[in-house]
Amino acid sequence: MDERTRAEVERAEAALVEHYPRLVRLAYLVLPPSMGRHRKVLTAHGLVQRALPWRVPRRPVGALPAQRGSDAGSGYDLVRQRTLELALAYEDRQRPAVLLPTVPFVWGLRLFPRAGGADELALDQALSAVPAAVRAALGLWHLEGLDADAARAVLARAGVPDPDMALRAAGQLDRRTGAGAGALLNSGEFDPCTVQARPTDLLRRRQRVRATGVLAAVAVVGALAMALPGGRPAGGSAPTAAQQALDPGRLLRAPNEQWARTARVDFTAWPARGRQAGDWQLLARALGVWAAPPAGTRIVAAADTSTRPPAAPPRLLYAGLIDNVMVVVFHDGERLVRYAEPQDATPTLHFARVDNADLASAGGLVIGRGNGWLRYLIAPWVAEVAVRDLLAPDAPPHGLHLAPDGVTDRIPIPPADGAPCGHWPVAEFHSSPRIDDRRSFLMTDLGDLAPVHLTSVPPAAAGGGPGEATGAPALHSWARTACTLRSLRGTGVRSVTNWAYARQELPEGGGTATWVCNRADTWRGPGRAMVQFQPPAVGPADPGRIAGRAVGTAACSPFGRHVLADVHWQAKSGKWYLLAAGSGELAKVDVSGGVRAAAQAPVLAVPAARNTTAQVAGHLRDGRSLPAMLP
Repeated sequence: MDERTRAEVERAEAALVEHYPRLVRLAYLVLPPSMGRHRKVLTAHGLVQRALPWRVPRRPVGALPAQRGSDAGSGYDLVRQRTLELALAYEDRQRPAVLLPTVPFVWGLRLFPRAGGADELALDQALSAVPAAVRAALGLWHLEGLDADAARAVLARAGVPDPDMALRAAGQLDRRTGAGAGALLNSGEFDPCTVQARPTDLLRRRQRVRATGVLAAVAVVGALAMALPGGRPAGGSAPTAAQQALDPGRLLRAPNEQWARTARVDFTAWPARGRQAGDWQLLARALGVWAAPPAGTRIVAAADTSTRPPAAPPRLLYAGLIDNVMVVVFHDGERLVRYAEPQDATPTLHFARVDNADLASAGGLVIGRGNGWLRYLIAPWVAEVAVRDLLAPDAPPHGLHLAPDGVTDRIPIPPADGAPCGHWPVAEFHSSPRIDDRRSFLMTDLGDLAPVHLTSVPPAAAGGGPGEATGAPALHSWARTACTLRSLRGTGVRSVTNWAYARQELPEGGGTATWVCNRADTWRGPGRAMVQFQPPAVGPADPGRIAGRAVGTAACSPFGRHVLADVHWQAKSGKWYLLAAGSGELAKVDVSGGVRAAAQAPVLAVPAARNTTAQVAGHLRDGRSLPAMLP
């Protein structure tokens, strides 16, 4: 294998490790449902692990290079193509025997993804009735994000005889899925990397224990013989993946300008920065502590973030001195890992999930933290950083000095939960003019390595996705909501969105109230929603009242656009009212219990004593019912 081919294979290996869960999910979708979930899980892992090519053919003479924004010709494209080819081969009952020995073996356990709801079950049944090529087309759309032309090309290279037919059938299946195939395919029901385990037949296993013990003893003796001097085969052996992961010379380093030449603008496009980026001894110490933390090492992990050692050489993002602390930051495709080496103190490891980051959520990370302050290391596509106070929406932001290596000056941290909430500092990032999607976005600190992206959805855009929270209406909405962010500290939050989903004229000329759904999405998936009732404000930062809460919900997201909440409110006359408000698709609101009333509208106001117990429910325009969110 020549040097060029070896480099391409190494890139393919790095892509496989970085995107392993994504590839296994695609393989699991394409494999025949008739195999059973346990066998599908193991086979999907086996196929992806076999997808790494031994050699990569050169591009034919005269062939055009891959277009900007396409994965064609990249390491990831190679392993994805091979994964599809191997998974599609299982559609034929007469499968090549060579596939069988490479399937991972699990003794005594049955593995299967977590069960989903009725929508996931319906989609699984629909997928079992279509050919593998149709499942592959659906996966390329919803799991890989390819358009029809790109998906057609991938299917053709994988040997699908009629890609157009597969795409048409996938489109028909997609339209029949009322809950949205994209969301369902990304759920736990179709995730073969997050599995549940149950025992197999215990009596049958007991009969095989004796024979298995003999085989294990033989294997141990052989391994010990190999470990003795002279036991290694002639010529030595190649370093293992774990050994390669600890070699500073194998660290991945993106070119300085890669972010301006790629459609993937995330942590993989960050170059290695910092004065110690070439300090092999420091990098080796950092990798060694990550792989085997010595006694006394402080380990901090964001919610649901693994602290496992590196499985392959990670990407180096930074190495340098920050406030008398030597800091190294790695990215392994799923996590940020920050190694801090203070003078005369034990080191610290900090882990945070950042899988599927984008231009905003990969816009910066916390490189240093002290008593009441922090510093950000910003992305290379961020041109300017300013600081503003969310509780002072009309105050202009203050520019922040950036060091040449992308480290900011100190920024005050927001108040902790339980502390007085007199200010809420946030960073306003402005992307470079070289980014086509140039915009400004707000990031706030909630205690993790990755800052939290703040967004906003105005009432007029209730059916669309969130936008940036840098405009005046969004800033005024956030001024009344900012202090509720304290309860999210340390929960692994990725982004928080304010959605002003309804406005209501209050009784007795009490002015106009705004109903806001505040949604927090985590890096691991599940979200939290909170409805806030905001009557006319005394000041710009006058907080509202909590009217409803929900955890582990899709409410107030693009997959849960319907919301209803209620609250008791007192007019200036002293009279109490029960108020309710729902999102735009709500056609009717009913109240039962201690008070009975109905409104043929998404809002309702009815006289009711302060302590009246009432049940509020709504009806959507399509006839479905919608219960009010509980406080």
